Amino acid sequence: MAKSLFRLVLLCVGLWNPVTTFANATVTNDDGHPAASSTQPINPVIEWNRTLLSIVRTPGAQSPTIHSTRNFAILHTAIFDAINNIDRTFKPYAVHLPHVSRRASTQAAADQAAHDVLVSLYPAFAATLDSEIQQDLEQIPYGQNKVDGIEVGEAVATAILALRSGDGSAVILPPFVPTNQPGSYQLTPPNFAPADFIQWPKVTPFALARANEFRPGPPPGLESEGYTRSFVEVKTLGFINSSTRTPDQTQIGQFWNGNIQDFWNEIAQTAALEHHLDLAQSAHLFALLNISLADTVIAFFDAKYTYNLWRPVTAIQMAAIDDNPETEPDPGWLPLSTKTAPDPSYPGAHSAISAAGAEVLRLYLGDRMTFDVTSESLAGVTRHFTSFSEAADEAGLSRIYAGQHFRFDHLAGKRLGRQVAESVVFTILHPRLNPELDE
Repeated sequence: MAKSLFRLVLLCVGLWNPVTTFANATVTNDDGHPAASSTQPINPVIEWNRTLLSIVRTPGAQSPTIHSTRNFAILHTAIFDAINNIDRTFKPYAVHLPHVSRRASTQAAADQAAHDVLVSLYPAFAATLDSEIQQDLEQIPYGQNKVDGIEVGEAVATAILALRSGDGSAVILPPFVPTNQPGSYQLTPPNFAPADFIQWPKVTPFALARANEFRPGPPPGLESEGYTRSFVEVKTLGFINSSTRTPDQTQIGQFWNGNIQDFWNEIAQTAALEHHLDLAQSAHLFALLNISLADTVIAFFDAKYTYNLWRPVTAIQMAAIDDNPETEPDPGWLPLSTKTAPDPSYPGAHSAISAAGAEVLRLYLGDRMTFDVTSESLAGVTRHFTSFSEAADEAGLSRIYAGQHFRFDHLAGKRLGRQVAESVVFTILHPRLNPELDE
């Protein structure tokens, strides 16, 4: 029922019959100065999303202690509230400015908010970001509408950054110290990297009431049938030299071996362009998406560091101590990707993030869409999909083929991501049925 009502409200405000803002447009100058251009530039929501993707893919740019989903959510909540303070199609996320002109430039507001957020989060890129916004603002006709839009963007960026300044993400905790109990998370061979993001369960969510709101139940016991099945599956399919894994499964395991949130932002770019979303709609979609991804990460780290389950590589190498006669140890076993992500196994991060991303896109646009995805890890390789859920399922299963996760990790992550995404979509940023009166 809730999903049907959501689509009905979207229909009422026109989101299911969107019009593009990417075509040529006649520019009206509001103060007599010559217009800069008669062609509207690319949607700034997508432009700045691409800019942040470029930054986080630059070696050393992203702090290893700050999960990038937080910064994507900060960027897109700022863009959303900047545009929405002028457009007023939706309820605001956090910032409601008084006396904002409806004639203010939404494009200038979006550009300025994005620029200011990214300069604050990535000061080393200030010169590049300054150049980018200068080029963007030159495309907007000079006048009061442009000035007003810039002021809105500045105010919203300042407010959103202040809101997140004490969210717990910068807290430094003592290093994680493993126990020697069977099933407990151990630093993983061959590199034994320190456990990461141990503070993330305490980070303030963007929309959830609390990090453990949808915490899954515990993983299966080490002597259970469910554990045994998952153990045997990943031991066979995830081994670096597996003779059981098919060539396609090997490609899948390698293809998705990157920052999974980057994939889903690029899929959303494709979807927004394919559906010709306008500026307000794009801002709405990307805010819902990145809030969902950020809160999913907070939620799964809460579960990971609650249950502290060992990774497959540890489970397989140390199976002699698990009291399960059906699990045979292999001290030399390593996963397809050789190294393992440095955090507990349950639930699966790829599965959770992918399920959350697919669910937001499905609820917003419907599930069926034909699209291609490229990989951060396999240059030149493209995989083809006909629905968001199909891509999410493959991304989650890839971690079994890569030897990173058990199947029960995948299933718990998938369920968690969907729950977080549905909560976000049905709780915040609702369309206003009457933007003029519904304040």
